[in-house]
Amino acid sequence: MVLGCSGSGPGPGSPASGYLVEAGDTRLTLDLGNGTFGALQRHLDPWELDACVFSHLHPDHCADFSSLLVWRRYHPAPPYDATRNRLAVHAPVEAPERFAAAYAPSAAERAETDLSDVMAFGVLSDGCETTVGGAVLRAGAVDHPCEAYGLRVEHGGRSLVYSGDTGPCDGLVDLARGADVLLCEASWPHSDAMPAGVHLSGRQAGEHAAAAGVGRLLLTHVPIWTDADVILAEAKEAFDGPVELVRPDAAYEV
Repeated sequence: MVLGCSGSGPGPGSPASGYLVEAGDTRLTLDLGNGTFGALQRHLDPWELDACVFSHLHPDHCADFSSLLVWRRYHPAPPYDATRNRLAVHAPVEAPERFAAAYAPSAAERAETDLSDVMAFGVLSDGCETTVGGAVLRAGAVDHPCEAYGLRVEHGGRSLVYSGDTGPCDGLVDLARGADVLLCEASWPHSDAMPAGVHLSGRQAGEHAAAAGVGRLLLTHVPIWTDADVILAEAKEAFDGPVELVRPDAAYEV
């Protein structure tokens, strides 16, 4: 389920990056960018989440974590004790400190803020593997200005790979190899002027999907200033499998 797919920030028709994955009885989010917590509530009671996973810590991928934290800490009628059933959070190593600063911006308040009362943090690293309910989660380092990971979720013999934010890199190809679906960012048209190590063009997203031999390519993270039809056309030229642009509130079966 696409909670939001607008690249680099929310747009007029979509929150920023965030996705709800349902794998059997397991429910997890991949990123929670600006506006995605509201969208999540249209599709799932937040108390039913099993885990939150963050590809990296840029605001357009994690800003709504603070809203989820407030929900779990201050909801007046929780269905269970949130302090005894802490929510699993898998994220880069700086996440507890960064999220605490976003939640409690003053030094005095931050000194008294310990997110571990309702959250249980696990640290992502290149090549790490963990289980989330009935699903297997794998992470692979990708090329972005901050610590960033592509994420692979496997369940019942099916696999979804999410690129997070990345420039061209072998790590994404390795992580996505043979996946049924690659949910891949594509942020700008292909040109010689593209900055290195930030984002993919539509063409590069298609090239990574082809190199990894994935079954299907879903394009996401297109900023509001980019022509999505150009991105789609570029990807289709580079990858001969099914390709489409994701839409907010749309569900896709892996």
